[in-house]
Amino acid sequence: MTPAEKIFAIERFQSSDSAPLYLRLKKLVQDAIVADELKQGDSVPSERDVAELLQVSRVTVRKAFLELVSEGLLVQKRGSGTFVGNPKPRFEQPLSRLTSFSEDMRLRGLKTEAQWLSRETRLPTPEESLKLSMSPSEYVARFHRLRSANGEPLAIEDAVIPHKFLPDIKSVENSLYDALDANGFRPVRALQRLHAVALDAVEARLLDLKEGSPALFIERVSYLPDGRIVEYTRSHYRGDSYDFVAELNLAPEAKS
Repeated sequence: MTPAEKIFAIERFQSSDSAPLYLRLKKLVQDAIVADELKQGDSVPSERDVAELLQVSRVTVRKAFLELVSEGLLVQKRGSGTFVGNPKPRFEQPLSRLTSFSEDMRLRGLKTEAQWLSRETRLPTPEESLKLSMSPSEYVARFHRLRSANGEPLAIEDAVIPHKFLPDIKSVENSLYDALDANGFRPVRALQRLHAVALDAVEARLLDLKEGSPALFIERVSYLPDGRIVEYTRSHYRGDSYDFVAELNLAPEAKS
């Protein structure tokens, strides 16, 4: 049995997981790639062989392989077989933790970069004034940036901060939250909404994707300990690179 075939041992596949068989098979391959048991260019057993090893139908294997191919984890070459691909990395972002893009990437050991699209002090739009609960005559600092990690563009970020909290816009170099923290105005909680969108031509060009590619649009309103609103940010995250994860617990009244 080859090293690749050992990965598809039925003992590794069997579990108490109630997920459909093709999803369990898909996760088996994903975990092997993450653990570096399967490396880029490695040959993967045929659909027939995997079906025999795991005692599942070829339809199950084909469905799992098709999803893995669509995500770039596997590559199928006519007449040659199936091989491990070179997918773009995916990032899990917990929805329960308030961090900036820079902080989140630092925790992953990645180097972040910011390309300034605009940086200015101006009067807020009516929507910004409403979201920030401030007078239309008060000035805001606006930071529009393309955020990258290890050279890969991941997000377009448009942050608006009341000018009184960040009077020197040039103090923001990479991390907005670092600059706010230095001024004593670090946010401690936030309300965040997200939904799927299709990128327009400009957004797609910035993120090095095709126009119409899927993205996650995230709107965040952040608060200081005393309840004042310190941040209103709208961001577009690449749909092929980010998974947003939330931990759910059973409500107390549902336990009785």
